[in-house]
Formats: sequence, structure tokens, C-alpha cells
Amino acid sequence: MNAALTAVGRSVSRDVRDGVEVHVVTVERTYAEPADQIWPAITQPDRIGRWLAPVQGDLRLGGRFQIEGNAGGTVLTCEPPHTLAISWEFGGHVSFVDVTLEVTAGGTLLRLVHSSPSDPAHWENFGPGAVGIGWELALMGLGMHLADPAAELPGPEQLGDLGPLLTGSGHAWGEASVTADYDPEWAWAAAQRCIAAYTGAPTED
Repeated sequence: MNAALTAVGRSVSRDVRDGVEVHVVTVERTYAEPADQIWPAITQPDRIGRWLAPVQGDLRLGGRFQIEGNAGGTVLTCEPPHTLAISWEFGGHVSFVDVTLEVTAGGTLLRLVHSSPSDPAHWENFGPGAVGIGWELALMGLGMHLADPAAELPGPEQLGDLGPLLTGSGHAWGEASVTADYDPEWAWAAAQRCIAAYTGAPTED
């Protein structure tokens, strides 16, 4: 689990998108595979279903998609094998996900940027970990899929106890918030609430 935590780069920032203030959560992970091997894994429905969740729809520029039990959206940019941008529509809120694949000395750097004009109450309660932890799990799943593309989507029994990973990730997102000059007291409290939401553990007083 420590390897999964240290494999990820995390950052948090504020920005403006289409005239609206957004919270920006960035997750990065380097894979040994070249971009032209990673690209089909993140754009073809049958491949996505083996590391994220089953997906339906038209996965091409302008097409609509729906991830089972999760978000739907529209493909906004598709420039293989390096740039993918989608809207991310869930629970009545619309945010944006931009993915880039960049060749590096160690392989391919996947950078995922989630820009969200988030529900203020949701951000106040849970901070960046609400989406950050979820994307870390997804990128871990992608790594497992790239190592064995024929394998089916792993079940909970195959993944084992994710509690330490979820807790470590939550703390790391709290640290990223502090680094980005968010209020430390809020950052650590939000991180603890986020960890509790993911793990079912009680929050600390």
C-alpha cells in the first residue's frame, strides 16, 4: 500500500473556468507503458470496464457516456494518444476532467486534473480528498489493468483491506491542501471527515 501512495503526485489549487471559480484537484502517476498502450485503456469501453467500471455510450468527440454507478458526461476533447477532456456530471453537479499523457524518462506521466465548481457545503465538509482519493483508486486499478489487460475488474476480495491506503491518501490530501495555503485547521478536519466517509471509521473529536 505504501508503494501505491508514493506512486501518486497530488496538488490542489484554485482557478477560474468559463468565468466560474473552481477548485482544482490534480493527480499524477507514471506508468512504464508508452502512451499508445495507455490510451486505449482509458478510452475503449471494454478496457475501461476492467479497471474502473462498466461504461456505456459514445466515447468519441461530442459523444455522451455513463459510468455504471458513477458519473456521466460528454467527451469535450479527444486527441490520441495524449489529451482527453470530459465533463463529469454527478449528483446534479457538473465538473470537468482533463487527462494528459506525457512521455518521460520513466515511461508515461498520466496527469488527471479535476476542476469543480463544487457544492460549497460538500467542499467544506470533505475537501479535495472527496475526488482525490477516488481518482487514486482508479489510477491504481489502471496500473493493475496495464499489467494484465485480460484480467476482469477485481472484486473487493481481490483488493484486500484498503483501509490503510484510504487513510494514507486522505492524510496526503490534507497535506496538499495545507501546501496550497488552505486553512490548516480546515484542511485536517476535512481530511478526517473524508477518511471517515470512505472507510466508515468514526471522525476524531
